[in-house]
Amino acid sequence: MTAHYQYHVFFCTNQRQAGESCCNNHGASDLRNYAKDRIKALGLNKPGAVRINSAGCMDRCDLGPVLVIYPQGIWYTFVDKEDIDEIVDRYLVKGEIVERLRV
Repeated sequence: MTAHYQYHVFFCTNQRQAGESCCNNHGASDLRNYAKDRIKALGLNKPGAVRINSAGCMDRCDLGPVLVIYPQGIWYTFVDKEDIDEIVDRYLVKGEIVERLRV
């Protein structure tokens, strides 16, 4: 069976109770929206290309914020738009693993 998308990106956007560590405390939802906009601007938001989604807790809070890209199973952490740009430009466009952000 062939994957519907070349890259299906899931951002953990989980929000825990006040005071508990979670990806959304680090701006994960805003950076997910930024990634979605970048993919759309590049014309990659279509079947056979890239899909950006939110996910609940992926149980990697100690490494967060995190995202995972399927079907490859590549996990990344990120802190700002520059990190998202690097993941988009290098991995989602060129297929190069971004080792410095990989978890």
